[in-house]
Amino acid sequence: MIVFMEVAQRGLQALLQLFMHPFYYVGILFVILQYRRQILFERKLFHTKLHSLLTETWRALLWGWIGGLTASAAMAAVGATIQADAVLLLWVLSLLLLFIRVRFLCWAYAIGIIGVLQVVCGAFASRLEPTSGIMAWFMNTLLSLNMPSLLALIAILHLIEALLVRQQGAKTATPMFYASKRGKIVGGYNMQGFWPVVLFLLVPLQGGSGIPLPWTPLVGGGLWNGGWTIISFPVMIGFAEMTMSRLPQEKARLSAKLLALYACSVLLLAFLAYVWPVLTVVASLGCILLHEGLRVYSRWDESKRIPYYVHDQRGLRILGILPGSAAAEMGLTAGEVIHKVNGIAVMTKQELFQAMQQNPAFCKLEVLNLAGESKFLKRALFSDEHHQLGIILAPDQDAMYYAEEKQSHIFSYFGRKLVGVFSNRSGSRPM
Repeated sequence: MIVFMEVAQRGLQALLQLFMHPFYYVGILFVILQYRRQILFERKLFHTKLHSLLTETWRALLWGWIGGLTASAAMAAVGATIQADAVLLLWVLSLLLLFIRVRFLCWAYAIGIIGVLQVVCGAFASRLEPTSGIMAWFMNTLLSLNMPSLLALIAILHLIEALLVRQQGAKTATPMFYASKRGKIVGGYNMQGFWPVVLFLLVPLQGGSGIPLPWTPLVGGGLWNGGWTIISFPVMIGFAEMTMSRLPQEKARLSAKLLALYACSVLLLAFLAYVWPVLTVVASLGCILLHEGLRVYSRWDESKRIPYYVHDQRGLRILGILPGSAAAEMGLTAGEVIHKVNGIAVMTKQELFQAMQQNPAFCKLEVLNLAGESKFLKRALFSDEHHQLGIILAPDQDAMYYAEEKQSHIFSYFGRKLVGVFSNRSGSRPM
C-alpha cells in the first residue's frame, strides 16, 4: 500500500510535469496540421471530406496515451531509464532534423545520431573540454547518456507503433490519385498516422525515499536501492505509407509486421551494446539504417506490383466510400468492381450516371467483390443523396489532380499542393 501511494503521488507530479511540457503541445499542433492538410486534399480531389479534424485529433491523443502507458509499463519492467536533459536534447535534435525531412521527426534518427556522437566525442573528450555554456551542457549530457536504454526505448516505441499501425493504420488511409511509373493516373491510398505518445518512466535516485520497488528491474541492479522517482515526457511516433497495389488493411498489416521486426532487431542491438559497449556505434548506425531500410523496402515492394485501383473490362473499380453515404449503407467497400447498374453494364462514369437515371428512385447494383464473386445490392434513392451513392471511383482520363510523392522539409511538406493534370485526350503530360 505504501508503494502504491508513493507511485500515485509521484505519478501525479509527473502528470503535472507533462502538461507543462511545451513539446507535448508541439506534437498536438503537428497532428492538427497533418490532418488539416489531409482534409484539404480530400476536398480538392472529391469535393468533400472523408475525415473529421476533431475526431482524428482526439483519436490520435487517446491512442497516444494508451500506447504511452503500455510502453511505460514495459520500460519499468526492463529498468531502462532516461535523463531529463536527454529528453530535451532528443527533442531539439528531432525538431532540427524536421527541417530536413518530415520523417526524421522519429526518435530513431535522433538517438542513432546521438549514439554516434557519443562515441566520437568520447574518443576525443580530452581535447573537447568546454567549461561553460551550451557546449558544456551538450558535452556533459551527451557523455552521460545510457545508449542501451535509449535503444531499448526506441525498440519498445516501435513495438507500440506496430500495434497502433495494425489497429489504426487503415483508419488513417485517404484515397488519392497518383502518377504511376508509366505516367498514367491511378488510384491509391495515402496512409499517415501520428501519435503524441506520453511516457512515464521510473528513474533511480541517489539519496531518495529509499522505498523499494515491488519488483526487480532487469537492468540497473543496485541503482534502484537509493530511491526512485517518475518523470514524464512526450514522444512523437508515426508512420507514412503509400500504396497503389494493396488494400489499406493489407498495407497496414504488412507495415505492422515490418515495424515489429525492426523493433526486435533494435532490441537485440541494445542488448549487444549493453553487454559490449564497444558495439554502441554499430547499434546506433543500425538503428538508423534499418529504419531507412523499411522505407526502401516499402517503395521497392510497391514498384514491382501492378496498380490495383484502375478500371478494367469488368467495370468500374471502387477507390473509396464516403462515410455515412448510401454506398456505405449498402456495404460497398474499396477494391470492389461495379459491373452493372440497373441491369446495364458500366465502363465509364458517364455510363454509371446514365444507368442510374434509368430509375432515379431506386438502384440495383451487380458488384464483383474482392474475391471476384458477384453480389447483388439494391436501395431506394433520395433527392438529397450523393449523385454516385457516395462512391469514389478510381481515376480515369478526366482526372484533374494527383498527389506527388516527394520527401521534403516541414515547410514544404505542409505547403505542398496537388499537381494539376491537363486532359489526357490532348496527349499532355502531368505538370
